[in-house]
Amino acid sequence: MRSEDHIRLGESHSAHNYHPLPVVIRSAEGAWVTDVEGRRYLDCLAGYSSLNFGHGNPVVLAAAREQLDRLTLTSRAFFHDRFAGFVTGLAELCGKDMVLPMNTGAEAVETAIKVARKWGYEVKGVAPGQANIVVMEDNFHGRTTTIVGFSTDPDARGGFGPFAPGFRIVKYGSAEAVREAIDENTVAVLLEPIQGEAGVLVPPDGYLAAVREICDDANVLFMADEIQSGLGRTGETFACDHEGVVPDLYVLGKALGGGVVPVSAVVANEDVLGVIRPGQHGSTFGGNPLACAVGDAVVGLLRTGEYQARARDLGAFLHERLADLGPGVVAVRGRGLWAGVDIDPSLGTGREISEALMRRGVLVKDTHGSTIRLAPPLVVSRDDLAWAADRLSAVLREARA
Repeated sequence: MRSEDHIRLGESHSAHNYHPLPVVIRSAEGAWVTDVEGRRYLDCLAGYSSLNFGHGNPVVLAAAREQLDRLTLTSRAFFHDRFAGFVTGLAELCGKDMVLPMNTGAEAVETAIKVARKWGYEVKGVAPGQANIVVMEDNFHGRTTTIVGFSTDPDARGGFGPFAPGFRIVKYGSAEAVREAIDENTVAVLLEPIQGEAGVLVPPDGYLAAVREICDDANVLFMADEIQSGLGRTGETFACDHEGVVPDLYVLGKALGGGVVPVSAVVANEDVLGVIRPGQHGSTFGGNPLACAVGDAVVGLLRTGEYQARARDLGAFLHERLADLGPGVVAVRGRGLWAGVDIDPSLGTGREISEALMRRGVLVKDTHGSTIRLAPPLVVSRDDLAWAADRLSAVLREARA
């Protein structure tokens, strides 16, 4: 079928919970994808950081293929021979004691919320049913009903209430706002070290360190949602590393599955994760053999530091090129191989700019008005990045004409 046939048929028989760009991808390798007509595109979204190590990474695929021939699922009713290696390796990568594997990022965030509340009641001594968690404006942690209940995005919230209580929303980037929101019933602060969906918003220098200190002083857990920002994307293993900050609890996902299967995890020390006991939380597919094989391969890729270094070096080049785009660009933000580019609204919406880039062979995603996000796989080349920046420059010149 042609692209338009795929799109028409898919839109006729699926819920319209996404508004994809009109491209139908058939195959991919590295940082490039090919559509059903044979046109090639540079993937500058990488599945919202799920494809940090590129499409079809040979190390990840080899691990998946080998495991597919042996064992894919047992449920956690039994042990399997890939579990211990995965949780041990991931715990070591994070510098923590324990791992609770799940599947999707939203599941991992829900898990972190449950862990924080349980810790608050059993360890901190909060009165039953009184725990609260401090969260940030413009956050994006997933789309379950609990999570959208503390979103400030009207599209995420609208029509899905009533919502669970127990969350206090404060201004992102303000450590003082965090401090003021904490009381004797606060069990955790949950934040993204860089807010991706909001437009790749980087908080002020010192913010994460200040939040860490506030949490220590108040006996509150610092929970870092590194689902998009972690595992090499920003030039360090975790975005928190840029400030030398170690959270009490990491929330991980996306890239942990290597672009092959959904893998997520909550990682913390035993004094935090040890509050979860048999029967209190779980997932049929969480920590399955295939997920553990793939996740273990991803951890191995990160141990060398190669991908973190690529994100640092190529990210500096990308941001240098984006800063030189000239008229039409209002602002550029980001860290490593991750950028949010605000386009002058008079030149078009983010969607219109994304469609124009697609026609020139570059795939990006818009967010919030006239902002586009760039997050290419960490295997992208310098020449590819220069080519993408040239395409964006051409789109802006065309829009100004």
